[in-house]
Amino acid sequence: MAIKIPKQVMGNASKQAIKLLKPNIEDAVSKRVEELKQQMISEFMNHPVTEEIMNGYNATNTSNTLSGEGNLFSFIGFESDDAPIIPIIEALEKTNVSFSMITSTSVIANISLPSPQDIFAMTPMPWASGRSWAKGIESGISGIGFYIQKYGQGRSEGGFQTKSKVRSGRFKNTPYISALLNKYRILFSKINNAQINIKSL
Repeated sequence: MAIKIPKQVMGNASKQAIKLLKPNIEDAVSKRVEELKQQMISEFMNHPVTEEIMNGYNATNTSNTLSGEGNLFSFIGFESDDAPIIPIIEALEKTNVSFSMITSTSVIANISLPSPQDIFAMTPMPWASGRSWAKGIESGISGIGFYIQKYGQGRSEGGFQTKSKVRSGRFKNTPYISALLNKYRILFSKINNAQINIKSL
């Protein structure tokens, strides 16, 4: 994501004055980028889906994505010692900014921010590498009718899938990664009322 500091910010200052202003501009933009990054990570960590998955196979379904018993960790089928949230946190932590001057009156701030597709690529279903569990939270995950919660059973030790349908209900699609990143792409784009071009990590 490239930020071009508008001319009204730079004003009609001389080249020498701009050289003096550049560190201040960079400091201000860097500080705001870091603030937004930490806000984004905090919002992700406090999301009901994130909290439920981090609580593991004995969590309650506080995200209300499942009807009846069970939780996301065991329904998705993670191994009992998996930490599926960690790769997402690491990707969000990589959000950063670098600077360059393309003209005497233009400072470019290049902000790298993961896209939803970046996150989907690093969150494969435990039983289907071509599908993303993070995307499934948003678009739906099948199989709830065949899922039984039972501690000490299944790869998660919190439940398993049967061959025949044992319950009714459906998965409740929930805004997650796409909503979060789209929100923060907009917030990053408003830094100093700058003109923005977005790029992924």
